[in-house]
Amino acid sequence: MIEVEKNNFFLNEEVNSYLINIIKKKSFANGYIFYGAEGVGKKQTALQFIKEIFKQSSPSDNVEERITNNNHPDFLIIEPDSLLVTKNSGSSNLEKTIKGGSEIIKIAQIRNIKNFLSQKSINSEKKIVLIIDAHFLNEAASNCLLKTLEEPSNGIFILLTSKLNFLLDTIISRCQIVRFRSFSSKQIQSILREYLDASKLNINTKLKFEDLINSANGSPNQLLKNIEIWSDFSDEIIRKLDSPIKNSQEILEISKSISEKLEIFQQIFLVNLIQTIWWRKTKNVGLVKKLENLKYLLRNNIQPRVAWEITFLKISMEDI
Repeated sequence: MIEVEKNNFFLNEEVNSYLINIIKKKSFANGYIFYGAEGVGKKQTALQFIKEIFKQSSPSDNVEERITNNNHPDFLIIEPDSLLVTKNSGSSNLEKTIKGGSEIIKIAQIRNIKNFLSQKSINSEKKIVLIIDAHFLNEAASNCLLKTLEEPSNGIFILLTSKLNFLLDTIISRCQIVRFRSFSSKQIQSILREYLDASKLNINTKLKFEDLINSANGSPNQLLKNIEIWSDFSDEIIRKLDSPIKNSQEILEISKSISEKLEIFQQIFLVNLIQTIWWRKTKNVGLVKKLENLKYLLRNNIQPRVAWEITFLKISMEDI
Protein backbone atom coordinates (compact mmCIF):
# COMPACT_ATOMS: atom_id res chain seq x y z
CA MET A 1 0.00 0.00 0.00
CA ILE A 2 1.39 3.39 -0.99
CA GLU A 3 1.09 5.84 1.87
CA VAL A 4 1.69 9.53 2.36
CA GLU A 5 4.73 9.71 4.58
CA LYS A 6 4.17 12.97 6.44
CA ASN A 7 1.19 13.22 8.77
CA ASN A 8 -0.20 16.64 7.97
CA PHE A 9 -3.42 18.10 9.37
CA PHE A 10 -4.27 17.35 5.83
CA LEU A 11 -3.30 18.89 2.58
CA ASN A 12 -6.03 21.57 2.42
CA GLU A 13 -4.64 24.84 3.80
CA GLU A 14 -8.00 26.64 3.78
CA VAL A 15 -9.65 23.93 5.89
CA ASN A 16 -6.62 23.71 8.18
CA SER A 17 -6.67 27.43 8.94
CA TYR A 18 -10.37 27.35 9.70
CA LEU A 19 -10.17 24.36 12.07
CA ILE A 20 -7.01 25.55 13.82
CA ASN A 21 -8.73 28.86 14.53
CA ILE A 22 -11.71 27.00 16.05
CA ILE A 23 -9.37 25.01 18.30
CA LYS A 24 -7.46 28.09 19.46
CA LYS A 25 -10.65 29.97 20.34
CA LYS A 26 -12.47 26.87 21.64
CA SER A 27 -15.46 28.10 19.67
CA PHE A 28 -16.92 24.68 18.95
CA ALA A 29 -20.26 24.24 17.21
CA ASN A 30 -22.52 21.31 18.09
CA GLY A 31 -22.24 19.92 14.57
CA TYR A 32 -19.96 20.01 11.55
CA ILE A 33 -20.42 18.54 8.09
CA PHE A 34 -17.17 17.80 6.27
CA TYR A 35 -18.27 17.80 2.65
CA GLY A 36 -16.28 17.06 -0.49
CA ALA A 37 -15.41 14.44 -3.07
CA GLU A 38 -14.07 11.03 -2.09
CA GLY A 39 -10.38 10.94 -1.30
CA VAL A 40 -9.76 14.62 -0.49
CA GLY A 41 -8.87 14.06 3.17
CA LYS A 42 -12.15 14.46 5.07
CA LYS A 43 -11.65 11.51 7.42
CA GLN A 44 -7.97 12.14 8.05
CA THR A 45 -8.67 15.79 8.79
CA ALA A 46 -11.61 14.94 11.06
CA LEU A 47 -9.50 12.50 13.10
CA GLN A 48 -6.73 15.04 13.51
CA PHE A 49 -9.28 17.72 14.46
CA ILE A 50 -10.68 15.37 17.12
CA LYS A 51 -7.21 14.61 18.45
CA GLU A 52 -6.42 18.31 18.81
CA ILE A 53 -9.69 18.96 20.66
CA PHE A 54 -8.99 16.18 23.15
CA LYS A 55 -5.38 17.29 23.61
CA GLN A 56 -6.66 20.58 25.00
CA SER A 57 -8.37 18.75 27.86
CA SER A 58 -5.82 16.01 28.50
CA PRO A 59 -2.50 16.71 26.75
CA SER A 60 -0.71 13.82 28.49
CA ASP A 61 -3.36 11.18 27.91
CA ASN A 62 -1.85 9.49 24.83
CA VAL A 63 -4.67 10.92 22.73
CA GLU A 64 -3.08 10.21 19.35
CA GLU A 65 -2.85 6.47 19.92
CA ARG A 66 -6.26 6.16 21.57
CA ILE A 67 -8.09 7.92 18.74
CA THR A 68 -6.16 5.99 16.11
CA ASN A 69 -7.09 2.72 17.83
CA ASN A 70 -10.67 3.88 18.50
CA ASN A 71 -10.50 3.23 22.23
CA HIS A 72 -10.95 6.74 23.66
CA PRO A 73 -13.85 6.79 26.18
CA ASP A 74 -15.20 10.12 24.92
CA PHE A 75 -15.08 9.27 21.22
CA LEU A 76 -17.68 7.34 19.24
CA ILE A 77 -17.41 6.48 15.56
CA ILE A 78 -20.44 5.45 13.51
CA GLU A 79 -19.93 3.67 10.19
CA PRO A 80 -22.35 2.13 7.69
CA ASP A 81 -23.04 -1.49 8.63
CA SER A 82 -23.06 -2.79 5.06
CA LEU A 83 -20.29 -0.61 3.63
CA LEU A 84 -17.82 -3.47 3.26
CA VAL A 85 -20.30 -5.21 0.96
CA THR A 86 -21.10 -2.20 -1.17
CA LYS A 87 -17.49 -1.06 -1.45
CA ASN A 88 -16.57 -4.24 -3.29
CA SER A 89 -19.68 -4.22 -5.45
CA GLY A 90 -19.01 -1.14 -7.58
CA SER A 91 -20.50 2.34 -7.43
CA SER A 92 -23.74 1.38 -9.17
CA ASN A 93 -24.70 -0.89 -6.26
CA LEU A 94 -23.71 1.88 -3.90
CA GLU A 95 -26.06 4.30 -5.62
CA LYS A 96 -28.85 1.72 -5.69
CA THR A 97 -28.42 1.16 -1.96
CA ILE A 98 -28.68 4.87 -1.23
CA LYS A 99 -31.59 5.57 -3.54
CA GLY A 100 -33.41 2.43 -2.51
CA GLY A 101 -33.48 3.56 1.14
CA SER A 102 -31.89 0.37 2.46
CA GLU A 103 -30.72 0.49 6.06
CA ILE A 104 -27.03 1.19 6.03
CA ILE A 105 -26.61 3.48 9.03
CA LYS A 106 -29.45 2.17 11.15
CA ILE A 107 -31.59 3.86 13.78
CA ALA A 108 -30.13 1.57 16.46
CA GLN A 109 -26.69 3.05 15.78
CA ILE A 110 -28.02 6.59 16.21
CA ARG A 111 -29.87 5.63 19.40
CA ASN A 112 -26.53 4.40 20.69
CA ILE A 113 -25.30 7.99 20.32
CA LYS A 114 -27.94 9.12 22.86
CA ASN A 115 -26.71 6.55 25.36
CA PHE A 116 -23.13 7.61 24.72
CA LEU A 117 -23.89 11.30 25.26
CA SER A 118 -25.96 10.66 28.36
CA GLN A 119 -22.83 9.51 30.18
CA LYS A 120 -20.48 12.02 31.72
CA SER A 121 -17.25 12.78 29.87
CA ILE A 122 -14.29 10.95 31.35
CA ASN A 123 -11.15 12.59 29.98
CA SER A 124 -12.37 15.70 28.19
CA GLU A 125 -14.81 18.59 28.26
CA LYS A 126 -16.74 17.30 25.24
CA LYS A 127 -17.71 13.95 23.83
CA ILE A 128 -17.25 13.65 20.06
CA VAL A 129 -19.26 11.60 17.57
CA LEU A 130 -17.84 10.97 14.10
CA ILE A 131 -20.29 9.69 11.47
CA ILE A 132 -18.57 8.24 8.41
CA ASP A 133 -20.45 8.52 5.09
CA ALA A 134 -23.46 10.21 6.67
CA HIS A 135 -25.34 10.02 3.36
CA PHE A 136 -26.01 6.37 4.25
CA LEU A 137 -28.39 7.37 7.04
CA ASN A 138 -31.81 5.91 6.36
CA GLU A 139 -34.94 7.98 6.99
CA ALA A 140 -35.54 6.72 10.53
CA ALA A 141 -31.88 7.18 11.48
CA SER A 142 -31.85 10.68 9.97
CA ASN A 143 -34.89 11.75 11.99
CA CYS A 144 -33.40 10.27 15.14
CA LEU A 145 -30.13 12.11 14.53
CA LEU A 146 -32.02 15.36 13.97
CA LYS A 147 -33.66 15.09 17.39
CA THR A 148 -30.29 14.36 18.96
CA LEU A 149 -28.78 17.43 17.31
CA GLU A 150 -31.66 19.57 18.56
CA GLU A 151 -31.23 18.54 22.19
CA PRO A 152 -28.65 20.29 24.36
CA SER A 153 -25.75 17.97 25.00
CA ASN A 154 -22.08 17.79 25.79
CA GLY A 155 -21.30 16.42 22.35
CA ILE A 156 -19.73 17.56 19.11
CA PHE A 157 -20.94 15.88 15.92
CA ILE A 158 -18.79 15.58 12.81
CA LEU A 159 -20.52 14.15 9.73
CA LEU A 160 -18.49 13.14 6.68
CA THR A 161 -20.17 13.01 3.28
CA SER A 162 -19.54 13.27 -0.43
CA LYS A 163 -23.28 13.57 -1.14
CA LEU A 164 -24.64 16.57 0.75
CA ASN A 165 -27.97 16.40 -1.07
CA PHE A 166 -28.73 13.04 0.57
CA LEU A 167 -28.81 14.64 4.03
CA LEU A 168 -31.96 16.18 5.49
CA ASP A 169 -32.05 19.97 5.06
CA THR A 170 -32.86 20.25 8.76
CA ILE A 171 -29.67 18.35 9.65
CA ILE A 172 -27.62 20.55 7.33
CA SER A 173 -29.09 23.70 8.86
CA ARG A 174 -27.94 22.63 12.33
CA CYS A 175 -24.33 22.06 11.33
CA GLN A 176 -21.48 24.16 10.07
CA ILE A 177 -20.38 23.00 6.61
CA VAL A 178 -16.64 22.59 6.07
CA ARG A 179 -16.08 22.33 2.33
CA PHE A 180 -13.21 20.21 1.01
CA ARG A 181 -12.45 21.26 -2.54
CA SER A 182 -10.90 18.99 -5.13
CA PHE A 183 -7.25 19.64 -5.86
CA SER A 184 -5.94 21.00 -9.13
CA SER A 185 -3.49 18.88 -11.13
CA LYS A 186 -0.72 21.28 -10.13
CA GLN A 187 -1.58 20.93 -6.44
CA ILE A 188 -1.62 17.14 -6.64
CA GLN A 189 1.78 17.07 -8.31
CA SER A 190 3.13 19.35 -5.58
CA ILE A 191 1.61 17.17 -2.85
CA LEU A 192 3.16 14.03 -4.29
CA ARG A 193 6.60 15.61 -4.58
CA GLU A 194 6.50 16.76 -0.96
CA TYR A 195 4.73 13.92 0.79
CA LEU A 196 5.29 10.76 -1.22
CA ASP A 197 8.39 8.63 -1.34
CA ALA A 198 9.14 8.61 -5.06
CA SER A 199 10.84 5.23 -4.79
CA LYS A 200 7.42 3.66 -4.15
CA LEU A 201 6.08 4.79 -7.48
CA ASN A 202 6.65 1.73 -9.64
CA ILE A 203 4.94 3.03 -12.78
CA ASN A 204 5.48 1.88 -16.34
CA THR A 205 7.52 4.54 -18.11
CA LYS A 206 5.24 4.44 -21.17
CA LEU A 207 2.42 5.93 -19.11
CA LYS A 208 2.18 9.69 -18.80
CA PHE A 209 1.97 10.55 -15.12
CA GLU A 210 -0.35 13.44 -16.03
CA ASP A 211 -2.91 10.92 -17.26
CA LEU A 212 -3.04 9.30 -13.85
CA ILE A 213 -3.38 12.71 -12.20
CA ASN A 214 -6.20 13.74 -14.53
CA SER A 215 -8.04 10.45 -14.01
CA ALA A 216 -8.02 11.07 -10.23
CA ASN A 217 -10.51 13.97 -10.56
CA GLY A 218 -8.74 16.17 -8.03
CA SER A 219 -8.38 13.51 -5.32
CA PRO A 220 -4.88 12.77 -3.95
CA ASN A 221 -6.07 9.54 -2.34
CA GLN A 222 -7.70 8.41 -5.56
CA LEU A 223 -4.45 9.09 -7.38
CA LEU A 224 -2.59 6.79 -4.96
CA LYS A 225 -5.22 4.10 -5.55
CA ASN A 226 -4.87 4.62 -9.30
CA ILE A 227 -1.12 4.17 -9.07
CA GLU A 228 -1.51 0.94 -7.10
CA ILE A 229 -4.04 -0.48 -9.54
CA TRP A 230 -1.98 0.55 -12.55
CA SER A 231 1.18 -1.01 -11.14
CA ASP A 232 -0.64 -4.37 -11.03
CA PHE A 233 -1.51 -4.32 -14.73
CA SER A 234 0.42 -6.57 -17.09
CA ASP A 235 2.78 -5.15 -19.71
CA GLU A 236 0.47 -6.60 -22.35
CA ILE A 237 -2.50 -4.49 -21.25
CA ILE A 238 -0.38 -1.36 -20.83
CA ARG A 239 1.18 -1.75 -24.28
CA LYS A 240 -1.99 -2.48 -26.22
CA LEU A 241 -4.16 0.24 -24.70
CA ASP A 242 -1.86 3.15 -25.38
CA SER A 243 -4.08 4.04 -28.38
CA PRO A 244 -7.46 2.87 -29.77
CA ILE A 245 -7.12 -0.66 -31.20
CA LYS A 246 -8.00 -1.19 -34.86
CA ASN A 247 -7.25 -4.88 -35.34
CA SER A 248 -10.26 -7.13 -34.62
CA GLN A 249 -8.16 -10.10 -33.47
CA GLU A 250 -6.25 -7.91 -31.04
CA ILE A 251 -9.54 -6.55 -29.72
CA LEU A 252 -10.81 -10.04 -28.96
CA GLU A 253 -7.54 -11.02 -27.31
CA ILE A 254 -7.23 -7.93 -25.10
CA SER A 255 -10.92 -8.10 -24.13
CA LYS A 256 -10.47 -11.70 -23.02
CA SER A 257 -7.32 -10.82 -21.09
CA ILE A 258 -8.93 -7.85 -19.30
CA SER A 259 -12.11 -9.70 -18.34
CA GLU A 260 -10.22 -12.74 -17.04
CA LYS A 261 -7.34 -11.06 -15.22
CA LEU A 262 -8.92 -7.93 -13.70
CA GLU A 263 -11.60 -7.48 -11.06
CA ILE A 264 -14.57 -5.30 -12.01
CA PHE A 265 -13.32 -2.32 -9.97
CA GLN A 266 -9.97 -2.58 -11.79
CA GLN A 267 -11.74 -2.73 -15.14
CA ILE A 268 -13.74 0.42 -14.32
CA PHE A 269 -10.54 2.18 -13.31
CA LEU A 270 -8.96 1.06 -16.58
CA VAL A 271 -11.85 2.57 -18.56
CA ASN A 272 -11.42 5.88 -16.72
CA LEU A 273 -7.74 5.90 -17.55
CA ILE A 274 -8.31 4.92 -21.18
CA GLN A 275 -10.77 7.79 -21.49
CA THR A 276 -8.14 10.21 -20.23
CA ILE A 277 -5.36 8.90 -22.49
CA TRP A 278 -7.45 8.50 -25.63
CA TRP A 279 -9.17 11.87 -25.22
CA ARG A 280 -5.76 13.54 -24.98
CA LYS A 281 -4.74 11.85 -28.22
CA THR A 282 -7.98 12.02 -30.25
CA LYS A 283 -10.32 14.69 -28.75
CA ASN A 284 -13.11 12.40 -30.00
CA VAL A 285 -16.38 12.94 -28.07
CA GLY A 286 -18.03 9.83 -29.54
CA LEU A 287 -15.21 7.66 -28.29
CA VAL A 288 -15.59 9.04 -24.75
CA LYS A 289 -19.35 8.37 -24.82
CA LYS A 290 -18.79 4.77 -25.88
CA LEU A 291 -16.40 4.28 -23.00
CA GLU A 292 -18.95 5.83 -20.62
CA ASN A 293 -21.45 3.23 -21.75
CA LEU A 294 -18.83 0.53 -21.16
CA LYS A 295 -18.52 1.68 -17.53
CA TYR A 296 -22.28 1.43 -17.15
CA LEU A 297 -22.23 -2.16 -18.42
CA LEU A 298 -19.35 -3.10 -16.15
CA ARG A 299 -20.96 -1.57 -13.07
CA ASN A 300 -24.03 -3.66 -13.74
CA ASN A 301 -21.85 -6.73 -14.41
CA ILE A 302 -23.38 -7.24 -17.85
CA GLN A 303 -21.13 -9.78 -19.61
CA PRO A 304 -17.85 -7.86 -19.11
CA ARG A 305 -15.91 -9.65 -21.85
CA VAL A 306 -18.65 -9.02 -24.43
CA ALA A 307 -18.98 -5.42 -23.26
CA TRP A 308 -15.27 -4.81 -23.88
CA GLU A 309 -15.38 -6.51 -27.27
CA ILE A 310 -18.40 -4.58 -28.54
CA THR A 311 -17.07 -1.24 -27.26
CA PHE A 312 -13.63 -1.70 -28.79
CA LEU A 313 -15.09 -2.92 -32.09
CA LYS A 314 -17.36 0.12 -32.31
CA ILE A 315 -14.44 2.41 -31.56
CA SER A 316 -12.32 0.66 -34.18
CA MET A 317 -14.84 1.74 -36.80
CA GLU A 318 -14.56 5.41 -35.77
CA ASP A 319 -12.60 7.72 -38.07
CA ILE A 320 -9.92 8.62 -35.55
